[in-house]
Amino acid sequence: MSAVIDYLLQGDPAIRWQVLRDLTDASPSEIAAERARVATEGWGARMLSLQADDGRWDGGTYRPGWADEGRPFFDAWTATHFSLQALWEYGLDPASPEARRAVALVRDNVRWDYNGAPYFDGEVEPCINGIALGIGAYFGQDVAGIAETIVGQPMADGGWNCWAEEGSTRGSFHSTICVIEGLREWEAATGGTEASRAARIAGEDYLLARGLYRRASTGEVADPRMTMLSFPVRWFHDVLRGLDYFRAADRRDPRLSDAIALLRGKADANGMFPYENCHEGPRLFAHEQEGEGFPSRWVTLRALRVLRWWEAAA
Repeated sequence: MSAVIDYLLQGDPAIRWQVLRDLTDASPSEIAAERARVATEGWGARMLSLQADDGRWDGGTYRPGWADEGRPFFDAWTATHFSLQALWEYGLDPASPEARRAVALVRDNVRWDYNGAPYFDGEVEPCINGIALGIGAYFGQDVAGIAETIVGQPMADGGWNCWAEEGSTRGSFHSTICVIEGLREWEAATGGTEASRAARIAGEDYLLARGLYRRASTGEVADPRMTMLSFPVRWFHDVLRGLDYFRAADRRDPRLSDAIALLRGKADANGMFPYENCHEGPRLFAHEQEGEGFPSRWVTLRALRVLRWWEAAA
């Protein structure tokens, strides 16, 4: 076992079980046993413990209950929506009693501030709906209504944009990655529909045409932050999130080669990858004592599994 893998396996259960699944030849029983710890130890257990009896985290659905929408503030990551996203990313077993209880509380009680609809019915913005679709599909909820809404919202270029209601006519990297992640998860759970598959592929092509981080018109970097590695990703797109999506979808495409080269170049002398971009805002707790520019277990896990997948076809 390499020193990097050994170091990763010293992390939280949410990381350990994914390392065993994605980077080693561990047996299914060993992987399942480690995954079961997510509900009872570490970050997964801590996140579950912070859910209130009304199903919400920090008193709100998308924004925490203390947020004043009438005053400017940074994004906040402490409410229900992003807490559920974290549990999805941790790989909390949907069949566990802890997951069933938490998701039932959300299903039966939590409603969107925007339209008063139940959480798993969705709201209107595709970036929000994409994450909610993925969460619902992963945890076995009926989110067909969200999928139908999303499939009817793409822009002419194949992407999605949360600012469409304000007049935007072009897709957004950020909205698009949220949507196609959600659609892929929903299709994995249900088989999807012909329309959902067509929309998802068009969204993939939107990102591929831009090499995951470049402008389609000029080839220039669309935003330097998209070249930086982060986790948690929240609603932000970056090259590693895009590559990890295509790994999960198992779609190898030569247009990913530039992003793969960019990712490879970020490894340090020990084979670790840095945490480069913290998406600022209040959070319920920190994952690790990682600082920007320092090696990250989360980022390294995700980078190594992308490269392992890519190189398997070489």
